[in-house]
Amino acid sequence: MARFDVNGTVHLTGEVAGTGPTLLFLHGWPDTRTLWDGVVDDFVGAGYRVATLDLRGCGESEKPTSTESYAMHHLVGDVAAAIDVLGGPVTLIGHDWGAALAWAVASFRPELVEKLVVLSVGHPSAFRAGGLAQQMKSWYTLLFFHEGVGEAFLRLEDHGAIRHWLKHPRADAVIAELERDGQLSAHLRWYRANLPPGAFVSGPPVIPPILAPTLGIWSSADVALTETQMLESAPYCVNGFTYVRLEGLGHWMVLEDPLRVAKVVRAFLCA
Repeated sequence: MARFDVNGTVHLTGEVAGTGPTLLFLHGWPDTRTLWDGVVDDFVGAGYRVATLDLRGCGESEKPTSTESYAMHHLVGDVAAAIDVLGGPVTLIGHDWGAALAWAVASFRPELVEKLVVLSVGHPSAFRAGGLAQQMKSWYTLLFFHEGVGEAFLRLEDHGAIRHWLKHPRADAVIAELERDGQLSAHLRWYRANLPPGAFVSGPPVIPPILAPTLGIWSSADVALTETQMLESAPYCVNGFTYVRLEGLGHWMVLEDPLRVAKVVRAFLCA
């Protein structure tokens, strides 16, 4: 178990295994660092040092109770502090909110990121420019924004949204974790701090270009994200964007077929 202190105020928990170039993995909602358990041994066996991190508000990490504490600049600071402990630059690999955070770190702290791998979620500007099709898939974020409403919605019909709409492969374990230590609300603060309803009608954000060579992976059965928002990430990656479409996998591709995902990532890292 590894502990990372952020400015002496927020403590994050992670695990580090193996030796070699460092890969730092960032999970999304509603997961914890255990999302990556199925790929850790593969990367360690391939000669990498693998770090998985419970992000702010999740798993064993600290869970601030104010929404502002989850604003993106704080989350970027968390990852920067972890990389400082690990020694950088690193290859940053993120899924879902972890991918959104990875994009932000690569944009605002480019010296920390040697290569970037994003699963499911495209560049922030491409995501916002994804049009009505992406907005319709993101409808649930409007519920999540409202304190109490998002929590009540997710608990309806025995957490039916996670079980039956999102079809999380580890639904029982994820739900049990969300209902522990106030994590359900802590996870939703990521949405409340960074995806206000006004984002649906505002223009895409303008952020510094991505300097790290980037791999974007999208799965064809993703219920929450369009292929367009990943494909349109290419213009923002000035040193190359590699795109891989995985057929037949849903949003949680890394749980559904971890070795297939690991193979794609290793091919990119070795290119």
